[in-house]
Amino acid sequence: MKLAIMQPYFFPYLGYFQLIHAVDAFVVYDDVNFIKGGWINRNYILTQGEKTRITLQLLGASPNLPINQIPVGENRGKLLKTLQQSYARAPFYPEVFPLLEEILGFEEPNLAVFLDFGLRRICDYLNLRPRWHLSSDLQKDNSLRGQDKVLAICKELGAERYVNVPGGRDLYDRASFEAAGIRLSFIEPGAIKYRQSGDEFMPYLSAIDVLMHNNQEQCQSLLEEYRLV
Repeated sequence: MKLAIMQPYFFPYLGYFQLIHAVDAFVVYDDVNFIKGGWINRNYILTQGEKTRITLQLLGASPNLPINQIPVGENRGKLLKTLQQSYARAPFYPEVFPLLEEILGFEEPNLAVFLDFGLRRICDYLNLRPRWHLSSDLQKDNSLRGQDKVLAICKELGAERYVNVPGGRDLYDRASFEAAGIRLSFIEPGAIKYRQSGDEFMPYLSAIDVLMHNNQEQCQSLLEEYRLV
């Protein structure tokens, strides 16, 4: 069984969903500490051909608090209007905007629950259906940190292979995984390019941009543009 574990991100980039595509089971790492300046509450979209940051307002967010103890602020309606204005002329706006309305209209005050809902809904749209877990529901030893905690989750869920994003190469050691009887692999994304509204292709935006500019069949093809190494 192939497993991936990731913090919940706010409308993450396509590579996040390629990771989910690559595995049989996915763990939303909701009980690790918030990362200030990361992707948990912000991302980039395309507005009039320019890369534009969107940020989900949080209340009292701190690196000392786990993600599942942070409340969401009150700017979800404003973010929806920004997305509406940015993508109203995108070819698949009629299909995708209702999905964004549903996600941003989810009046859940807890950040982890809110992000988990959004990830699940986008996975439904992309027909991604791995076994889904919240790390806070697992029985792991919560005193463990970093790689040791990931290995504990792998063992608890019976993973034979652990898959991570390219940035995980600096975090995980193949020898330690092999010693635990688990194969360690990383996603190596292909060159993702599709037709956008601007003159020059802008890479590494939120998956919202992919969904707005590609039909579901094209999204499926882009999801498969990776290999495991």
